[in-house]
Amino acid sequence: DGNGLLPVRPGGRGHRYAAAALVLGLTLALGFAAGRAGGSDTARVRGPAPAMAHMDHGPGGLQVSRDGYGLALDTPALTAGRPGELVFRITDAAGAAVTSFQVTHERTMHLILVGRDLTGYQHVHPEMAPDGTWRVTVTPGAPGPLRAIADFWPTGAPMAVTLGVDVPVPGRYAPTPPEDLHETVLVDGYTVTLDGGLRPGESNQILVWLGRDGQPVNDLQPHLGAYGHLVALRHGDLAYLHVHPAAASQPSSVLAFGVTVPSAGTYRLFFEFRHQDRVRTAAFTLTA
Repeated sequence: DGNGLLPVRPGGRGHRYAAAALVLGLTLALGFAAGRAGGSDTARVRGPAPAMAHMDHGPGGLQVSRDGYGLALDTPALTAGRPGELVFRITDAAGAAVTSFQVTHERTMHLILVGRDLTGYQHVHPEMAPDGTWRVTVTPGAPGPLRAIADFWPTGAPMAVTLGVDVPVPGRYAPTPPEDLHETVLVDGYTVTLDGGLRPGESNQILVWLGRDGQPVNDLQPHLGAYGHLVALRHGDLAYLHVHPAAASQPSSVLAFGVTVPSAGTYRLFFEFRHQDRVRTAAFTLTA
């Protein structure tokens, strides 16, 4: 697909669960303890990733304005295959640029870029000028509407805000059909396996397993305050959820995520991990 992932035949689930049962149990126990210590309102936790899922109030990224904030796009269009500067501002209810933001997961702005067909996924971090203008250089992979989803926390706001806008990329748009459902994908030599399903309106446990050259990858590096991140986008409207794994005292080859999707439908899950000083992304398709 647009992320260069090669589906491969998954291994048996039994040996994966047996190999990591102790590690996963400890991870979930630590996550539960951290959650009890930090309170139940995980959406308001600041700084490093909370115990289970970082959830906004429902799926985000569907609106260009929400909760008194707006996303003002200053880039008229980008060109497929060429680097271009994406420029935007976050505005308040009066239309003035917001210039003060809290750090969440080591950044003041998280920007997700993805085609309307859910290909070409990018997670970037723009830089803000003193006047509140955000800039980042990106290269769209193909023509067609590019969705930009900004995830940020204005200083003084009760919780994070997520806004979305389409960025034009002129040219003949040939959408890629939705990916088949594969349990295991291969990305840059890493075998990434996803276990678990989605039930709408319920908390679903999703396990992600990492291996390389037939061995588990037990030395993941922290990435934006956690050992992994999971972004879920709903096919059709690109409703956005950003989820973080259960807290862990040390890296492991298995990560547990608590995911609650708002409705039935098909979702594209993008799992980001950092290993050997490089961030990689594996993508999966699940139906709820």
